[in-house]
Amino acid sequence: MKQTYFITGISTDVGKTIASAICVEALQADYWKPIQAGELEYSDTDKVKELVSNKKSKFHSGAYNLTAPMSPHAAAKIDDVIISSEKIKRPSTKNNLVIEGAGGLLVPLNDKETILDLIKPKDKVIVISRHYLGSINHTLLTLELLKQKNLKVHGVIFSGNENEETENIIQKISGVKILGRIDEEPYFDTSVIKEYAERLNIA
Repeated sequence: MKQTYFITGISTDVGKTIASAICVEALQADYWKPIQAGELEYSDTDKVKELVSNKKSKFHSGAYNLTAPMSPHAAAKIDDVIISSEKIKRPSTKNNLVIEGAGGLLVPLNDKETILDLIKPKDKVIVISRHYLGSINHTLLTLELLKQKNLKVHGVIFSGNENEETENIIQKISGVKILGRIDEEPYFDTSVIKEYAERLNIA
């Protein structure tokens, strides 16, 4: 039975795209980023495609490709576009699907909708957490909101250098499954991604 995994973060620049590549490799899943804001010449889809080595995964075109590296609602305004969740149609596939969100759950798409509105009840949500002052609060708030919305929290992946105290308290308070940690690597290529795909407990 195919599954859909939604990758979200506790903030921006916490490692969602690398984590997405690892999940795609581990599951040999398809990849889709519905909204890309900025970096269109080398998008997150391009990055994931470059890092994934299995031959089964397909990489689907996004619904909105915006020129400015800003929150989707602001980038859409610059491009004279109105984002609507109803117009964001998931790609048709018989494979597992990894969806990468933009920023965190409450990043606005328009005046009423946020990234949270793109997550469906059947999705397995993976939260990417990176350690910084305030990250415990941001991680627990993200997990609490998902639980309040009765969405399936598949687990947390920590990104960056280990902080055992932080990781332990997040697990104890939230009770969620820790899927593993992506270390602060000097570089990421297909071999490193494949190594993490075998190491992390994604499925």
